[in-house]
Amino acid sequence: MSDFKKAWVYLENGMFFEARSFGANKTAIGEIVFNTSLTGYQEILTDPSYAGQFICFSMPEIGIVGTNPQDIESSSIFAKGILVRHYNEKYSNFRSNKSLQEFLISHDTMGIFGLDTRLLTKTLRTQGAMMMIASTEYSTKEKLKELLSQSPRIEEIDYVKVVSTKETYRHKEGRFSFKTMDYTLPQTKKKILAIDFGIKKSILRELVNAGFSVEVIPHNFNAQAIITAYQAKAFDGIFLSNGPGDPKVLKTQIIELQKLISYNIPIFAICLGHQLLALAQGYETYKLKFGHHGGNHPIQNLHTKKIEITAQNHIYSVPEDIAKIATITHRNLFDGTIEGLLYKNAPICSFQHHPEAGPGPLESSALFNEFSKLLQKTK
Repeated sequence: MSDFKKAWVYLENGMFFEARSFGANKTAIGEIVFNTSLTGYQEILTDPSYAGQFICFSMPEIGIVGTNPQDIESSSIFAKGILVRHYNEKYSNFRSNKSLQEFLISHDTMGIFGLDTRLLTKTLRTQGAMMMIASTEYSTKEKLKELLSQSPRIEEIDYVKVVSTKETYRHKEGRFSFKTMDYTLPQTKKKILAIDFGIKKSILRELVNAGFSVEVIPHNFNAQAIITAYQAKAFDGIFLSNGPGDPKVLKTQIIELQKLISYNIPIFAICLGHQLLALAQGYETYKLKFGHHGGNHPIQNLHTKKIEITAQNHIYSVPEDIAKIATITHRNLFDGTIEGLLYKNAPICSFQHHPEAGPGPLESSALFNEFSKLLQKTK
């Protein structure tokens, strides 16, 4: 095994660990959450929704399949780092071209192994997500505690402006095909604007796969410009993406969304977009104790009564009283929280989970087609 440097981890509840570093050697501060996915660590790492967070994997063996160019979900790694039980240097996969260690270092991201991740996960379940610091530079509990106390909390930072695209662009590729080892190019019939709060490539591919031509625009959008374009029939609907952090931080975007809602433009939203819509309609979001992070979360479609296993990555949720203006279409079977809404006052549907399954099961991918049906009804 390589000669890995020592690393030290301190949590705001006072827990202190000595471990080993297999990523970038540095000091970083962020919120620690746990993820229960058994596969897909590269997609999870490159999900912009994890900006400002450390990911503790409950799956003990990480690194087995290396990394590859196809499974990158964004332009970089925005997470602060990952915490794992065992890191596997030797990887084996026919698509892999780089080890996880090389991938982390190339993106200046920390990787810590040799931790009791079972203990960490149980701690987060009982005490909730919390801030932490990891370092290969400082080894004392007192110094790490001091640095952590001087840093802003994740709720105080706007990570969306970091992860969102700076320029408008078109996305044309659909799902990856293992027959051709390339991305498909489906025919598209409807055009939508995708507002990028931290969008994943898998989501864009699923939108194209459902028959949408997609134009991705930055998070600091101008509602009036969008309304003018919609009135000129330049596009058919809007998609609000996933993204990191507390939705209440995005005060300007919430005001702009209120303008879009008032013009009855069809909107499809997931995750952060789902939460922003609730705030725009006057319903306060709240923070869950430890959130939902993983690829094995059961939800129920309240219309069909069918149960779907879904991919999730969020720590905020919408309130129950939103049922005054929206029909609750899906519920989480772990804790009963709201997973899906169909608004009564506008052609809007929104969902808390990640129907694109990057990584995760494809059971909720039909939601992209449901939005296509919603567009048909508005014509």
